[in-house]
Amino acid sequence: MPTYNKLVRDLIPQIIEMSGKECTSRALAPKEYLAEIKLKMLEEALEFKEAEKPKDAIEELADILELVHASLAVYEISYEELEQIRLSKKEERGGFSEGIYLLEVEGD
Repeated sequence: MPTYNKLVRDLIPQIIEMSGKECTSRALAPKEYLAEIKLKMLEEALEFKEAEKPKDAIEELADILELVHASLAVYEISYEELEQIRLSKKEERGGFSEGIYLLEVEGD
């Protein structure tokens, strides 16, 4: 039996069992859960980076957004609170909509 040892979506064990296979899973403790969310976020970000088709890239973005929502629950803040932080940072430092690519800074 292949070993995965990674965070998966909540319904994956049932989907595996419905396909006639067996699997072993467990619920993670809060500290483990947050660590695994962070690892999964990196995995999904790499998959987004490697996606060649727009549909695949959007699927990876959806996975990243799902992980953002899971993280918010762990940190006990709402999506609206996160959005306020995002807007505040955007007002203070700008967004990423203009595609500015910094080449160098003299004196660094």
